[in-house]
Amino acid sequence: MANIVVIDDDPLFCDLLSTMLGQDGHRVTAASDGEAGLALVQRNPPDLVITDILMPRLDGVDIIRRLHVSHPDLPIIAISGGRRSISAEFNLNSATLIGARKTLAKPFTRQQLLQTVKEVLG
Repeated sequence: MANIVVIDDDPLFCDLLSTMLGQDGHRVTAASDGEAGLALVQRNPPDLVITDILMPRLDGVDIIRRLHVSHPDLPIIAISGGRRSISAEFNLNSATLIGARKTLAKPFTRQQLLQTVKEVLG
């Protein structure tokens, strides 16, 4: 299966994603912020990156932009639940415009996650 990097600042959600993907046979490495996630990708380029959009220090839009330059063929799935002043739809549209292959609005089901991963990986 695939080598996947998950980047999300919510440790419980990150663990949940890692567990769901691991149960589907994927090898998952998780990072709790964008800088750590970029470092993981640079050290060992994965088959797929799944990143949250709204995070402190380095947000998902910046992660996608940087990865699109350094690893232009690396597929990225952007996830977001939005916040009061910024909708998930706005965040995910922004992510698509700068290079995310697919997006998922939080909350999503395990089946939606696995189907999206399958579509992106071919």
